[in-house]
Amino acid sequence: MTTIAVLGNGRVGGNLADALTRAGHQVAVAGRAPGAAADAARTARIVINATPGAGSLERLVALREELRGKILVDVSNATVDGPDGLPADLIHPGSSLAELLQEALPETPVVKTLNTMLFPVMTDPAALAQAPTAFLSGEDPQAKRTVRGLLRDLGWRAEWITDLGGVRTARATEAAILFVPHVIRSDGFAPFAISIAR
Repeated sequence: MTTIAVLGNGRVGGNLADALTRAGHQVAVAGRAPGAAADAARTARIVINATPGAGSLERLVALREELRGKILVDVSNATVDGPDGLPADLIHPGSSLAELLQEALPETPVVKTLNTMLFPVMTDPAALAQAPTAFLSGEDPQAKRTVRGLLRDLGWRAEWITDLGGVRTARATEAAILFVPHVIRSDGFAPFAISIAR
């Protein structure tokens, strides 16, 4: 059993928290109440950033002390939304939210994952007709091994998980969010994921 703090109690955070609790982990969910994120992060071994990506950097840098030595799993995408509320552009072109988090939090290993799919797929990957891919980006091999274990607890098979390398590779997966509005406009909100076919 691992103690996990989920920052963000929207659809993504709530979905992950429920699934990880069912898998036997001790999970605390931090909403928007003042001090809630700090309290949850302080007692956790792993912290999942499921907050809206546009404000994630400032939010998490404010928790530098609470996050020291913890694994930070970043599932957010930092985007500018268009008039329809769907992602229209990247906030950090030429970089990524994960890179900026790692730079700002050098004592907190950051692992980017699960940001290339609609949120139901994060906790039920086998529901798709074809095998999805969960990508890992990060500098710390042990942190990535730990996150692989969490993904397996969420139903991800080992062959569905691809380690892309260092945190700079998160630029690619974060840019993949720009596919999302076009797919949704074409096919609706049916669950889907970016996948590598082999």
